[in-house]
Amino acid sequence: MSKIYVKTIDAVDKVVPKPLRPLWMHPAGPKTIFFWAPIFKWGLVLAGLADLNRPAESISKPQTFALFATGVIWSRYSMVIIPKNYSLFSVNVFVAGTQLYQLHRSFQYSRSLKQKSQL
Repeated sequence: MSKIYVKTIDAVDKVVPKPLRPLWMHPAGPKTIFFWAPIFKWGLVLAGLADLNRPAESISKPQTFALFATGVIWSRYSMVIIPKNYSLFSVNVFVAGTQLYQLHRSFQYSRSLKQKSQL
């Protein structure tokens, strides 16, 4: 571990309020990557929500499917690791959900193009 990290955690350990101690000391708490990785992954959810305004013709199906699959796989993984990481689970469910909706939009757009070409 980095000396800066250890010194920072030691300093913060002394000022964490008693009611927040269980969260602070949890195996998936703020002292670990298991806490911070899901926090930063919410950026993918926000990007997916922002893409809802994107025209359906510009959605990349392979990229969207890859993000959807990643969300599903990591959701499952977060429930089989010890300790269970509910924060990781929730962010990945949202990643999968937003990407599934984007895939739906993309396929609907493709279907509407096929219907127009058949007319």
